[in-house]
Amino acid sequence: MKLSELLSGHDHQVLQGDPETEITAGVHFEARRVSPGSLFIAVPRHLEGGRELTGTALARGAAALLVQAGAEPGTETGTETAAETFAGRGVCVVRVPDARTAAALVTSRYHGEPGRGMDMVAVTGTNGKTSVASMIEALLRIACDTRTGVIGTSGSRIGGELIPMPRSVLTTPESPDFQYLLARMRDRGVRSVVLEATSMGLFTHRVDHAFLDVGVFTNLTQDHLDDHGTMENYRDAKLRLFQGLCRRAVVNADDPVGAAVPAMMPGSATTYALDADADYRASDLAMDASGTRFTLHHAGRKYPAAVPVPGRFSVANALAAVAACHALGHDLEGLVGALDRMPPVPGRFERFETPRGTSVIVDYAHSPDSLRKVLAAVRDFAPARVITVFGCGGDRDVTKRAEMGEIAGSYSDLCVLTSDNPRNEDPETILDQIVPGLAGTGTPFERFADRREGIAHALSVAGGRDTVLVAGRGSETHQAVRGTLLPFDDMATVRELAGG
Repeated sequence: MKLSELLSGHDHQVLQGDPETEITAGVHFEARRVSPGSLFIAVPRHLEGGRELTGTALARGAAALLVQAGAEPGTETGTETAAETFAGRGVCVVRVPDARTAAALVTSRYHGEPGRGMDMVAVTGTNGKTSVASMIEALLRIACDTRTGVIGTSGSRIGGELIPMPRSVLTTPESPDFQYLLARMRDRGVRSVVLEATSMGLFTHRVDHAFLDVGVFTNLTQDHLDDHGTMENYRDAKLRLFQGLCRRAVVNADDPVGAAVPAMMPGSATTYALDADADYRASDLAMDASGTRFTLHHAGRKYPAAVPVPGRFSVANALAAVAACHALGHDLEGLVGALDRMPPVPGRFERFETPRGTSVIVDYAHSPDSLRKVLAAVRDFAPARVITVFGCGGDRDVTKRAEMGEIAGSYSDLCVLTSDNPRNEDPETILDQIVPGLAGTGTPFERFADRREGIAHALSVAGGRDTVLVAGRGSETHQAVRGTLLPFDDMATVRELAGG
């Protein structure tokens, strides 16, 4: 496709070369993935791209370059430096006001606007994105026999088939990878796609031009302040989903931010809630270790329902999933009837019983709100002691560490502090910052910077009726330590240590 066609109607300036250049080998942010015929987009401060690696992209055969105004060193507009740098290179160089917004448009067009050909659902919120996305996929498959693609924390897949992607690909992929995945799914006969839309994914325009049919909002609680600085910025990033990116909204009316979305999309928003008045409500919750039974209310009718996960949060997630699928036009009664047949979501309240009878739960809870909700659910059915193994991520919001310590201590009989992706921080320093909150509860605790040792200790002291919660990492298969990804899987470690 010609570069001029990819940029048609978008503000741009040709600095040199022929805009009729054919782009035949994809669009890339990462210079190392460029091949002859590619378009390289120099996104400022991109770790594996940006202005500094345009030379690498050219050496690898880039047919054209897209650069951002003001991103060139030594000049306010970037025009002079760009012309001097690329003169005589035989490539077309185009300047745009913002590289990421241009990239979303260009990559969507390059792949034939794949989002137009499928039902598109995006799920955002602090907690529950992966669970709700997985529930939507399961309901579409079980109740509607719909071939569905998923893009999120656990990778990208069509049904149970993973789509291989580089490890650098994010939960919400950068727009070149995102649109490539959509095109791959469309070409494989996928009818619906459900994706996790992170705050940074929305803020950096990765899902622009995806032609989203439904946007789902779960909740907003403290997290990612290391990325956004303030809760207001974090909230605004999430709300981008409902400012022209989706046609319809499904939002949690129990959450103040979610409750405000209908005013942003009059006539196009559907609500769900456990406590507030909403279009989809739940009552009569009854839970045990096997799951939660409840009554779903919608449009004056009642539907008996059940989900195979204990806890109020699991019912809220189920309401969101049902409402999203119903908004796509699927039969409500069939959707509700399929809820109790959904498979478990790996790393989300994933359960295992040791040979001695100890119940172990592995969950991704890594924020104050998610840890509180999971522990509250565990407390509702745990027959004996609750032992919580947890830590806090390094190079992330430090203000939540003591709070998570207090929450863990308040709901647990014993806590085991350990590492959770320490990244470039000293693991012991992270544990030191958790201790003040935990110590104030009076709950006994142990600390093991080595996560395997921490899990082993919890299992060794747990009795046959005790419940061990291993929180923070869910289905992640690696620990980030000093710039290195070390293999580590919580559930696999539990099974190995328990001999199961």
